[in-house]
Amino acid sequence: MTTKSLGNPYDAQSTLTHTRGCECTACKAEHQSATGLSDYQRQALLEKQIETQSQQPQIATATTMPRFDSAEDMLDRAVESAIVRGVFGHSDASRRDFIKLVGGGTLAAVLGSMIPMDKVKAAVKDSIGPLEKSKLKVGFVPITCATPIIMAQPMGFYAKYGLDVDVIKTAGWAVARDKSLNGEYDASHMLTPMPLAMSMGAGSTATPYIMPAVENINGQAIVLHNKHIDKRDPKQWKGFKFGVPFDYSMHNFLLRYYVAEHGLDPDKDIQIRVVPPPEMVANLRAGNLDGYLSPDPFNQRAVYEKVGFLHTLTKDIWEGHPCCAFACSEKFATEMPNTYAALFKSIVDATHYSAKAENRAEIAKAISPKNYLNQPEIVVRQVLTGRYVDGLEQKVHDVPDRIDFDPFPWHSMAVWILTQMKRWGYVEGNIDYKGIAERVYVAAETGKVMKELGYEPPSTTYQNYTIMGKEFDPSKPEEYIQSFPIRRS
Repeated sequence: MTTKSLGNPYDAQSTLTHTRGCECTACKAEHQSATGLSDYQRQALLEKQIETQSQQPQIATATTMPRFDSAEDMLDRAVESAIVRGVFGHSDASRRDFIKLVGGGTLAAVLGSMIPMDKVKAAVKDSIGPLEKSKLKVGFVPITCATPIIMAQPMGFYAKYGLDVDVIKTAGWAVARDKSLNGEYDASHMLTPMPLAMSMGAGSTATPYIMPAVENINGQAIVLHNKHIDKRDPKQWKGFKFGVPFDYSMHNFLLRYYVAEHGLDPDKDIQIRVVPPPEMVANLRAGNLDGYLSPDPFNQRAVYEKVGFLHTLTKDIWEGHPCCAFACSEKFATEMPNTYAALFKSIVDATHYSAKAENRAEIAKAISPKNYLNQPEIVVRQVLTGRYVDGLEQKVHDVPDRIDFDPFPWHSMAVWILTQMKRWGYVEGNIDYKGIAERVYVAAETGKVMKELGYEPPSTTYQNYTIMGKEFDPSKPEEYIQSFPIRRS
C-alpha cells in the first residue's frame, strides 16, 4: 500500500521510496529481483556493457508502516513528505545523510522557519477538497507503458495527494476492461482506443468512459523470431502469424497500418492473434507466432532471451504516437469528484516525473520487482533509458525517446484511432468523430490540471500527423479512410 511511502520524512531510518533495495518488513517479500535467475546468466557482452551502470547500495530502513487516524492526517504527512522530497531533489539518500548529520529536529525547524507548513497543508486540502474515498483500486497490465501508474505507488505520488492506492496486476486487457465495467477497479491502465470503444459499445456494453491522461507515447516495437532474420522486407511476411495484445489497441492498428502500407492485407495475407503481453515471448519461442507488435518490456525481453530481434520501433512508424492511458468511468469522476481530482493529479504528476530522462534508471528499479513488472531490471532499464541492443547489430543503440511520457490527450489522436476502427470494420456507419473524441478524451480538464501543477499544456487539442509519409488531417477523417486502397469500409 502507498502508506509505506509516508514514513517520517525527518527520520533518517525511514525510507520514502521503497524501491528494490528496500529492507523493510513490508517490502522484503515483494522486492525480489529476477536478474539472479540461472536461466539468464547467458547475458550477451553488449548487454553487460549496459549493465555496468552503477548500482545503488542497499540501505537500512524502518520496518513498520505508518498508521494514520484519518485521511486528513495522511494528507498532512503527504504534504510534509512532498516538501522534504523536493528540498532534496527526490534523492532519499541525500535526505537521510543530511538528517544523520544535523538531526531530524533541526531539519524540521529550518523548514518550519522558511515554509508556513500549516498554510501549505490547508491550501492543498482546499485545492482538492475532502476525499469521498481515499482507498482505491487501480488495475494495470504489467508493461512499461503503465510506468506512471505503477511507480506512483512505491515512489509516493498517490500518497502525496492523500490517496492509498492498491495497484493491481491484471492478466490482460479484456480482464482490465471487464473489472472496470464491473466496478472492481475504481480506475485502470487502459489502451488509448479502449475508452473510445467502451463508450461506443464496440466489443462491450456501451458505458460512458473518459480518458483524462495518456500514459505513454512511442514505446512499442515489431519483433520477429530469429529464424526470420533474412526477412526484413514486410512483403516477405505473407502467411506469418502475429500477436497483438488486444483488438482495440494501438498495437493492432499500427501493425495493420504498417503491413498495409507495404501492400499486405492484414486480414488476408497474415494472421493477427490476440495474445496477452506476458505470453508473447513464450509463444514466439514455441513457434506459435512469427512475430508480434507488443508493449515493452516484452520486445526487449525477446532480445534478452535470444529468441527474437527488433524489426522496427513503432516511433519509426509514427513519431509520438499514443499507446496507453489512464481511464475511468464517467460515473466515478462525477460521483467522487474530489477523489477523482486527487487521483488525476497524482497521475499527471507521475507522468511528468517519468518523462525526465534523469529519473528513468531510478524508476526502472522501482517497477521491475515481482509485484509490478516481474522483469530483470536490465531489460526494463534498456527500454526506459533507450540504451539497448536490438538482437541484430553489434552495438548499443541510444534512443532516449524510445518510450516517452506525455499526459495530454490530443483530440486528433482520438480521431485517428476512430478512423482505423472504421477502416478495419470494428465500427460501422456514421461516426461523430469530433463529438466522441471530445467527450472521451477530456483534454480541457487535463490542460487545467497541468497548469495547476506547473506544466504548460498545448494551446490547441488538434494537430496533423505524418505517418509513414502520409499526412493525417483530423478535420477530414472520411477522406482519410477512403484514401487507403486496403481497407474494409
